[in-house]
Amino acid sequence: MSTLVIVESPTKAKTIRNYLPAGYRVEASMGHVRDLPRSASEIPASVKGEKWAQLGVNPEADFEPLYIVPSDKKKVVKTLKDALKQADELLLATDEDREGESISWHLLQVLKPKVPTRRMVFHEITQEAIQASLDNCRDIDSQLVHAQETRRILDRLVGYTLSPLLWKKIAGGLSAGRVQSVAVKVVVKREQERRAFRRGAYWDLKASLVKDTSAFEAKLYSLGGTRLANGSDFDEATGRVADGRDVVLLDETQARELQTRLQSGVWTVSNLEERPNTRKPAPPFTTSTLQQEANRKLRLSARDTMRVAQNLYEQGYITYMRTDSVHLSEQAIAAARACVTTKYGTDYLSPKPRQYATKSKGAQEAHEAIRPAGSTFRTPAETGLSGREAALYDLIWKRTVASQMAEARQTNITASIEVENAIFRATGKRIDFPGFFRAYVEGSDDPDAAIEGQEVLLPAFAMGDSLSCTDLEAIGHETQPPARYTEATLVKILESEGIGRPSTYATVIGTIIDRGYVRLVNNSLIPTFTAFAVTALLEQNFPDLVDLHFTARMEQTLDDISTGEVDWLPYLKAFYSGDQGLETLVQARETQIDPTAARTVLLNDLEAKIRIGRYGPYVEIGTGEESVKASIPADVPPADLDSDQIERIIKQKVEGPDKVGLHPDTGEPIFMRIGPYGPYVQLGEPTDDNPNPKRASLPKGTQPEAVTVEMAVGLLMLPRKLGVHPDTGAAIKAGQGRFGPYIVHDQGKAGRDYRSLKGDDDVLTVTLERALELLAQPKAGRGRKKATPLKELGPHPDDQETIAVFNGPYGLYVKHGKINASVPEGTELDGISLEQALGWLSAKASTKKGKTTGRKGKTTTSRTTKTAAASKASGSKKTTKTTAAKAKKTTASKSSTSAKKTTRSTTTKAANKTATQKSTSKSKQSDNSATDTQAD
Repeated sequence: MSTLVIVESPTKAKTIRNYLPAGYRVEASMGHVRDLPRSASEIPASVKGEKWAQLGVNPEADFEPLYIVPSDKKKVVKTLKDALKQADELLLATDEDREGESISWHLLQVLKPKVPTRRMVFHEITQEAIQASLDNCRDIDSQLVHAQETRRILDRLVGYTLSPLLWKKIAGGLSAGRVQSVAVKVVVKREQERRAFRRGAYWDLKASLVKDTSAFEAKLYSLGGTRLANGSDFDEATGRVADGRDVVLLDETQARELQTRLQSGVWTVSNLEERPNTRKPAPPFTTSTLQQEANRKLRLSARDTMRVAQNLYEQGYITYMRTDSVHLSEQAIAAARACVTTKYGTDYLSPKPRQYATKSKGAQEAHEAIRPAGSTFRTPAETGLSGREAALYDLIWKRTVASQMAEARQTNITASIEVENAIFRATGKRIDFPGFFRAYVEGSDDPDAAIEGQEVLLPAFAMGDSLSCTDLEAIGHETQPPARYTEATLVKILESEGIGRPSTYATVIGTIIDRGYVRLVNNSLIPTFTAFAVTALLEQNFPDLVDLHFTARMEQTLDDISTGEVDWLPYLKAFYSGDQGLETLVQARETQIDPTAARTVLLNDLEAKIRIGRYGPYVEIGTGEESVKASIPADVPPADLDSDQIERIIKQKVEGPDKVGLHPDTGEPIFMRIGPYGPYVQLGEPTDDNPNPKRASLPKGTQPEAVTVEMAVGLLMLPRKLGVHPDTGAAIKAGQGRFGPYIVHDQGKAGRDYRSLKGDDDVLTVTLERALELLAQPKAGRGRKKATPLKELGPHPDDQETIAVFNGPYGLYVKHGKINASVPEGTELDGISLEQALGWLSAKASTKKGKTTGRKGKTTTSRTTKTAAASKASGSKKTTKTTAAKAKKTTASKSSTSAKKTTRSTTTKAANKTATQKSTSKSKQSDNSATDTQAD
């Protein structure tokens, strides 16, 4: 008897083959084999004329979805059908959550098997789990399928109905999503809080004290029996102490007077307090807590965390990685407790097995926490893993094992020290028994170091002891605005509010970054001005769709559909087609939304108007002929844009760039300009012979006013040659790139070896000797010299060399030999096939062969576009009458030059305009696919 087993990915197929009996054939579906059309070209001819065809769902036929087999999946389907012809039985072994159930159902619809078909479910790929799954096969769960299909349809309805409205009212290429738009709102609200924040100032004192020979520190706590004000006592909206707070607020003068008076006083221990407490270990990982901790400890994005975790699962190292549950099976608890006994001893074992209760709203995914796979846990060293896979497995292993360890016992100690009418407090902590700290401390990479860092020992005190004050320091403080969200804290808030589910967090965050709603800077999520405009439009016109509670109730309803408590069809009808349905609301609001108002971002303390334009955000002051428009640099966060920055931007637009000075060698002027990506220096003015003069960005943190002629000349010379490498004879250079200053060992075709400059290293002064030191150090950040593939696709037909998928700084890419080809944005790892990879690599190779001609043509086009954009932007004028006059004078003086250029560019502009008009409808159709990545 022959049995065909279908899983999602080749990696999973390769692993599961090891545990199946003879006569079983395993094939991969490469993810979903059917989906809603992603573009107009995928809509079948039979329905192309229907008004709902673009939507891919027919609301008039009970929301019947239009499923198609994408072109890149037709070969996969053929392979599966051929394999099924030779089988006596079909087992669908896709993942155990809603998405996996849906994939199995679609396979059933496409393959139409005539042999017995069963559903095979497991949450880890081990011998025991696979055998248990074979013994307990079941039918497809139709309620789970309906729940997933409802989510898919709902996401399509929201994305394809709202996104075209955003294109018309704000800018092309924007998208809205059921969860995506709520996530953007959360990030925008935090930025608004930062903008509204008002700093408050307060002072306190810190004493350096000695008891016998033991030194410690104490801070001023109260004066005359009244507590000293600290940062938590301030009102964020006013920057003053909040009403009703009975505290003493010190200014600098008062603090320094106390400093002088108290240092020579008599310091005496007036009170001692010891409070013992215990800390329990955190539960094993769920999807969201894994993403949060991997972001904090390993600096992995949510998307990268899920890619690595999926690879670990498919190779049989961990259990299924999409789960809301913190539950551990009895087998897992026994395995974890065995690890504790072996590695740490029985003293560190919890007295009895510890089981955790799942508290997440709507926990509906796989029913066990993320843990090492199997009935015995391999230690990280035993896995043979490397790089990110090793780091993430280590994190999961430690968290799981720690969950079965004894509680940590510690004692908090507070000593009150009196001097005149002031009370100072010293706080300490003693670790009485480290317990689970030995294995795992949240937020720390090194548990032993973390234990030392947590323990703050004070001298042995007794009431009435006299102390010596060796130093008394007056310290000023400013309150800080609310911290921006990181990926970890955004996942945490989405989960706590019941927004999204484990399978969506990584996709949601990746989408809002990819769509330009949020920038990821130093692990902080900073919303763009476009995010402000889109959020304002949705809040004003469709408030429910960005309301956290409404979205959470929607999630709960979808969960209820999966359990059969709610019927999916009436819910969809009410959401989309009812009197208050989405379709009705959009039709009613579309004519009422003014595009100019929708593109305007209102910032409460600025008179200037911030608008969203075709080329990004810009500032506008004045009206009519006296209006001036200027681009806002892309690196300026909305919370930080102030009137001074706007004044500089406008001034440069009207009066032209500031002159830094003259180049000492050529005599050409060096200008300071502000562009979309921040300030830069430019050598000379553009001319017909040199339309793109030399430019150089300022180093991070350098203020434009601090740039000297010498510094500007140095920046314009970058990259500069430092010398040659003694071993290779190849050049070593220093330069400034998009990720900051660097040095490079440039061996031409043999490759380039880069190192970032940090700390005291200056790109303008770094020496050859220092560069050689840095090059001798291993590269930091990845824990390995050679990248580890996320997935191997198979051999290249020409040379049999393996083609693999890797993760790089710009996303996924496939590699064959020395050729790397980017994976199209939005393509899931498990959906990448060998055939697709061969196509991308072939296209990349063709581009490389003809790169001289192609690049020249591309550059020319880019320059034409940029010149047109710059020309359009330069027609602005200043607000005030005086400056407006200057602007008119400047425009007049340049008019002859403009006239010369107009004739030359007219033909090009007309051609570009025609091409743009022809491509608009195609672009909008393809943009539809961009709005549909929010599938749950």
